[in-house]
Amino acid sequence: MSDNSYVIGVDFGTDSVRAIVADARNGEVVGAETAYYPRWSEGKYCEPVQNQFRQHPQDYIDGLDASIRGALKHAGHTVAQNVCGLAVDTTGSTPCPVNESGVPLALLPEFADNPNAMFHLWKDHTAIQEASEINQLAATWSSVDYLKYQGRYSSEWFWAKILHASRIDCRVKEAAYAWAEHCDWIPALLTGRMCPQQMYHSACAAGHKALWHSEFGGLPERAFFAQLDPYLGCVRDHYGQPPQTADVCVGRLIPIWAERLGLSPEVIVGGSSFDAHAGAVGAGIAPDVLVKVIGTSTVDMLIAQPEQLHGKDVRTICGQAENSIMPGFVGIEAGQAAFGDVYAWFKNLLLWPLQQMLPAVAALTAEQKCLLIDEFASRLLPELAQQCEAQSSFESIQVIALDWLNGRRYPQGNESVAAAIAGLQIGVQAPQLYYALVLATACGARRIVESFLTAGLPIKQIIAVGGIAQKSPFVMQTLADVLNKPIAVSAATEACAKGAAMYAAVAAGLHTSLQEAQAAMGNVYQAVYAPRAPYVEPYQEFYRQYLRLGDVIEHQFT
Repeated sequence: MSDNSYVIGVDFGTDSVRAIVADARNGEVVGAETAYYPRWSEGKYCEPVQNQFRQHPQDYIDGLDASIRGALKHAGHTVAQNVCGLAVDTTGSTPCPVNESGVPLALLPEFADNPNAMFHLWKDHTAIQEASEINQLAATWSSVDYLKYQGRYSSEWFWAKILHASRIDCRVKEAAYAWAEHCDWIPALLTGRMCPQQMYHSACAAGHKALWHSEFGGLPERAFFAQLDPYLGCVRDHYGQPPQTADVCVGRLIPIWAERLGLSPEVIVGGSSFDAHAGAVGAGIAPDVLVKVIGTSTVDMLIAQPEQLHGKDVRTICGQAENSIMPGFVGIEAGQAAFGDVYAWFKNLLLWPLQQMLPAVAALTAEQKCLLIDEFASRLLPELAQQCEAQSSFESIQVIALDWLNGRRYPQGNESVAAAIAGLQIGVQAPQLYYALVLATACGARRIVESFLTAGLPIKQIIAVGGIAQKSPFVMQTLADVLNKPIAVSAATEACAKGAAMYAAVAAGLHTSLQEAQAAMGNVYQAVYAPRAPYVEPYQEFYRQYLRLGDVIEHQFT
């Protein structure tokens, strides 16, 4: 491999975009930069009370520009001259209405401040009713079971969001020739292949969120969508090209973007995937290896040969898509709707008096108040974890909690279920509550692992990536104890961007496969948490109580 061996991986997250420059020969990251979305940071176009979360395409453009140029500045001029590939990952399902030229409507003056004309972020839940209608129609559709590979359709997904937007905004409906996933639109932008009929489609997004499958001959038939709304039939007609894997060459940088980024127009632009799937690749996913991306929520991923799933109906425990995560395999995806969000909720609950009452205290300056709040916020969860670790008796685990603050994704997805806390007594303090919440998230993870094993999907190794995995030893040790399995924590701080860089390396011909790229660009572990024998049986009893509480809450209070 020549010196012309550097690649760029770009990870579009919820709050920011991160770019790395990596040496495809050994995976060394020689430059990195994070750029935050300015409009999103100001809270624009979002209505949390209504579960509306939208992002302006200009935020993505500005973030792409700033992050790549910043990463190249850190890498140096010589490295920049030797970059030969670039690929991205994004959140998803995050679709946007586009015109016949593939331009997001929000980039047009008449739609510049219209949230419905922007990217509908993955966590936008305004389409719950529309998702329900899709599920109802699919259940009665006589010819084909279109949900057999994904299970219950979610309000977070492609068609539900399109149907909702078309109903509430006629102007957007009339102007939107097609809809593009964020992960499809960025490669189109960089290569100039913007026309919806020619736009690259990620196998990951198409299979998991748009219901594409070879058994159906592609997308569900036009009549299925048209029965929901004739407009959906039109969007289906304009979907364009069949999906491709993340490691393909989509094209080369168009001159305007090459000049803007300071790169050669010969740079290859690779395919894309959702962020969690890129993280799985960056962390070293392989057959029988479960990768858990642990953040505000979790994504649990496996890959399997198609014949391993033949004849198995696993729709209630996971979604599956052809050629997602790794080419040639079926990508399997499950996850918890809330993980870090559970801890963040408890933290905000405890901080509420301080945040609400301290500003009125006259004895402190404004700067002192801010410093005090920041100090409490940064120390709260680590202090609670320390107190939990110091507890010497399992008798203190008297509180049982459920982790369903955002509903339940898997298994048996149900967006309507709610979390609960049971067993409260007068002596229960904040550490005991935090302990119960950590155990609840670990039990939610165990339900997913057990559902995989019951379905005949072996798990020989578990790898965890993400901020919680790297920064919360108490959470990770508890998780290993509850699962009764060792968990290796990836040392990669930018596993998703690293996975995208691997896509770029294969697309540019520096490696012949993602497996080869993984072996060369590598992954090391920050820590390995082994289950502790004295904890396994007490946590087993907690898990049984967790299941009983879940059964009561779901069937009597939902």
